[in-house]
Amino acid sequence: MTDTIAFQGLPGAYSDLACRFAFPGMPTLPCESFEAAIAAVRDGRAALAMLPCENSLAGRVPDIHHLLPGSGLFVVGEHFQRVEHCLLVPRGTKMGDLRRAHSHPVALGQVRHFLRDHGLAAVVEADTAGAAKLVAEWNTPAEAAIASALAAEIYGLEILRTNVEDAAHNTTRFYVMAPRPRTPDPASAGPLMTTFVFRVRNVPAALYKALGGFATNGVNMTKLESYMLGGEFTATQFLCDVDGHPDQPALRRALEELSFFSSEVRVLGVYPAAPFRLAQGGATA
Repeated sequence: MTDTIAFQGLPGAYSDLACRFAFPGMPTLPCESFEAAIAAVRDGRAALAMLPCENSLAGRVPDIHHLLPGSGLFVVGEHFQRVEHCLLVPRGTKMGDLRRAHSHPVALGQVRHFLRDHGLAAVVEADTAGAAKLVAEWNTPAEAAIASALAAEIYGLEILRTNVEDAAHNTTRFYVMAPRPRTPDPASAGPLMTTFVFRVRNVPAALYKALGGFATNGVNMTKLESYMLGGEFTATQFLCDVDGHPDQPALRRALEELSFFSSEVRVLGVYPAAPFRLAQGGATA
């Protein structure tokens, strides 16, 4: 298996940046979709995949919660990447020359104040790195891109302004995926996270009863998402992140109680809590 990490997007995308921060020196493999990044790991063309799951401003990343359970991969880590939007222009361009800013719709939504203050029209593109690539190809002073500093380096653009985002806390969380689990030893590891999916039985108050075990056992739940299966309103699956290791007594008891009220419980990964999470006061040993 090649020592490469796959991501969705073009070179210079924020997922590419996350790969380089989390795994310095590891070659990155751009893929056209999340499915393609997952397939690259399954096929042995990459050792890992970096998949965004949620953003502090935009919320959850669509499709990831659907793709994870059937991916055949396991969560082996998490990474938090600060999103620092830059205004990228052809070299020599001045602020007064600009008329339009191109980027992904989520990125454009995160720089609304900046665009309004400078009279720039927002133009939607497929992704941030793709916008930078287009602006470099056009090479006209009226067109700019909102993208990463890495994209500027890759496509030969000039950074006219840095940190043009409206909110300084803009951060994206990623799951690091691998073909096999890398479950740490609960006795020797530091704070840990467990990601799992479950489906409750179709009985009254099943979800309330299923989650009660986490409260009574003092297990901190950091993420709980629900989504329909197969388009059926009565078939709901939940994706959950909690502090701890399944072999630790508190989480073991909580999962046992969850199983009693669920038709399926499946652990997708146990992994160390990211330093960013610990710095924010999250994850307990």
